[in-house]
Amino acid sequence: MTSVLEVKGLYKSFGALSVTHNVHLTLEPGARHALIGPNGAGKTTLINLITGVLKQDQGSIFLNGEDVSTMKEADRVRSGLARTFQINQLFRKLTVLENVALSISERQGNGHIFWRPAWKNSNVLDEAMALLAQLGLQDNALNVIEELPYGRQRLVEIAITLGLSPKVLLLDEPAAGVPSSESPIILDAVDALGDDIAVLIIEHDMDVVFRFAKSISVLVSGAILTEGTPDEIAADEQVRAVYLGESLDA
Repeated sequence: MTSVLEVKGLYKSFGALSVTHNVHLTLEPGARHALIGPNGAGKTTLINLITGVLKQDQGSIFLNGEDVSTMKEADRVRSGLARTFQINQLFRKLTVLENVALSISERQGNGHIFWRPAWKNSNVLDEAMALLAQLGLQDNALNVIEELPYGRQRLVEIAITLGLSPKVLLLDEPAAGVPSSESPIILDAVDALGDDIAVLIIEHDMDVVFRFAKSISVLVSGAILTEGTPDEIAADEQVRAVYLGESLDA
């Protein structure tokens, strides 16, 4: 099976500080993969390298077999790579529907004319409403973002990324700041994503990780310590030592 995302020998340093060290990572179509590690392990830095926010010092990044190592961030999005952020990046004064429709319009190449012709495009609106229904947000379509509980704002961010038709979706702590009572809504939405989308999640909440992931990579000091299934990671003494006795039981 051809991988949709392949990271080979990635290195990144800031001066004398090495933050990414010889990282290899592969995602197959439909993957549900988690990246975990202690604070300061370099998880978000790795995501920033994959998405083009940062430029690697060495190594290569392939998306659907294409070398995107020098490709700009926006071009990687157009090639099928989308992400969410630890702190959501939403237009808070716009409605839920407007946020998602803008994403779809941008994917179609007419985001710059969004305020008139694109907004009147029934195909854009129909697709946006279908995405909102997929994530259980249809009743919030006309709500302004700042009116929504934070958990639902995180769902809107996922809807926006899906509006870009990604083949690889990177979720950077999607449950961060979300009340525990609302985090299952986010997990249910991710569970319902199609098998054509590979998902990589960064998450500190081990309950979220073990519910979501079919495979896990553990990042420590910028390097991959180990990889395996959730059961293998939960039983790994090295991983337990890294987490200083924190429970990793599913």
